[in-house]
Amino acid sequence: MLASGAAQVYRRNRRLPPASPAFVGPPRLICPVFSNSQTQLFQRGICMMQLGLTESLPALVAKRFAAAKDAGHLIFSQTHLEILRPGGIPYQLRYCPALANKPTGKPKADEGNNKKRFDPFENPSPDLLIAHFPRENPTHFLVLNKFPVIPNHFILATTAWREQTDILEKEDLAAAYACVKAWSDDSQTDGTKPRRLFAFFNSGYESGASQPHRHLQFLPVESMSQDDETGTWRPLIDTVPSQPASSESEFRRISWLPLANFALPLPPNASAESLHEIYVSLYKAAAVAAGVPRNEVRSSTGPAAVSYNLAMTESTMMICPRKSVSAVVEVDDAVRKDIHEAGVVELNGTLLGGTMMVKAEAEWSELRRSSDGLMKVLGSIGYPQPDIREVALL
Repeated sequence: MLASGAAQVYRRNRRLPPASPAFVGPPRLICPVFSNSQTQLFQRGICMMQLGLTESLPALVAKRFAAAKDAGHLIFSQTHLEILRPGGIPYQLRYCPALANKPTGKPKADEGNNKKRFDPFENPSPDLLIAHFPRENPTHFLVLNKFPVIPNHFILATTAWREQTDILEKEDLAAAYACVKAWSDDSQTDGTKPRRLFAFFNSGYESGASQPHRHLQFLPVESMSQDDETGTWRPLIDTVPSQPASSESEFRRISWLPLANFALPLPPNASAESLHEIYVSLYKAAAVAAGVPRNEVRSSTGPAAVSYNLAMTESTMMICPRKSVSAVVEVDDAVRKDIHEAGVVELNGTLLGGTMMVKAEAEWSELRRSSDGLMKVLGSIGYPQPDIREVALL
C-alpha cells in the first residue's frame, strides 16, 4: 500500500494510466497543482508501487541486512579506510584482509567443463531476499550481497536467466533507477538526513564481474562515507557536473582520470526509454574508445562488444571501458612468499564511485604512500582518454 499522503495524491490524479504489468519505470510526473511535499510523497508512492514494496526501501534493506548479519546468513567484513587525493579529488582506499578468502565465483580447475556452475541468483536464499517485483509475473528481485564490506549493500538481479555480458535492457535500467529514486525520495519525505544510492554494473571479465547471471549492485552513499573522518569524500561520479562541457560533444568526462570515461546527465523522473537511450549512447562511446569499429557497435541488443563498468545516481550515468580486470602494485619480494598474487589489485564498478579495495597490507601501504600509485593502477586497467571528437557523432 502507498503511504497515506501519497495515496491521497494518487486518488486525486486518476488520469494517470494504469501501471503496466511489465516493469517500465516511474512515469514522468506533471503535477502543477501539488506542493513540493505532495509531489515528493507521490513520487515515493510511485516508486514503491513499481517495486511492489509496502514499506520504504531504505528501511526494508536495513531491516533485512541487520537480521541476516545477526543470524550469520551474510558475512560482513570491516575495512580500514584512507582518503587519497588524486587530481585533488578525495578517493577512498579500503583495506580488507578478510576478502582474500572470499569465493571468487570462478570455476575451479578440477571441476571440469561438464559440472554446472553454481548460480547464486537462480534460487536466491530466502534469508537474503528483499523483494520480488513486479508482484505479478516478477522480472527482477532484490537480494542482499552475501559478502559485504559496506553496510546495506544489495543487488538487483533478473528472475529469468540473462547474460551479464549482454547489453542491458530497458527493464533493467528502469528497475535500477526506481531503486535509486526510491532511496533518495524516502529521505525527502520523512525529513531525515539525505540518502542516496550509488548503482553500478560490471559487464565482462575485465570489468571485475564475478557472476554471469545479470545483476546490478547498489551501495548507499551514506554507508560508503560513514568512516570518512575528513568529511570530504563524495562519489567520484558526483564530480561530473563540475567538469567543463565540450562544444564538440554532448558527453562529459572527468579529464584528470587516466582512463577513458564518459557521462551524461539524467532527466528528472527519467523514463525507461530515455534511460536506455542514454545508456546505449554511453556504451557505444566506450566501445569506440576501446578500439571497436563503429560498424560493430550499432546494435543495442545482444552481446556487448567490450567489457565496461557502468555507474548511475539519480542525476548522472557514467561508463568506462575496461581492458584489464587487475593492475600490479609494487610490493616487497619478501611479501610475495606469504601472499598469493601479492601486488595484484582487482577493480570493479566501484572505481566510478571513487573507491577501491585491496586485500594485502603491502598493497595498502604502497598505495597510501602517494596518489601516483592509484593513478598508475587506474591507467593500467582502462583505455586512454580519446579525442572527444572521435565519439561525438555516435
